[in-house]
Amino acid sequence: MDILKINGVAIPAPTKCQVLISDQDLNSDTDSNAELHRNRVAVKRKVLNEWGPLSWTEISTILTSIKDVFFNVTYPDPETGHFETKRMYVSDRTAPVLVVGEDDSITWEGLTADFVEK
Repeated sequence: MDILKINGVAIPAPTKCQVLISDQDLNSDTDSNAELHRNRVAVKRKVLNEWGPLSWTEISTILTSIKDVFFNVTYPDPETGHFETKRMYVSDRTAPVLVVGEDDSITWEGLTADFVEK
């Protein structure tokens, strides 16, 4: 089963995928009775991903698929109970190097990338 798709194309499955559901408030205020008043304007998703060791090909496939400013992400949504597709962007990407093999060939230790709803 494909856990994540970028622009309709499956990418290597992350070892960890978390969905954050976040309220976006315009402002909030506390009145003289200590009651909080919120002006929620949207509910957005953030998909936090971690991959384990990756080959050059695998990490390149993932990073190339998320290089545009915005892209479509299909992911499992815990609130709706099925896969959703949202327009998102990627925040920082971290890819630590792990040198393996007698010939000093490089394998990537992993990758983290968070997809944030537009």
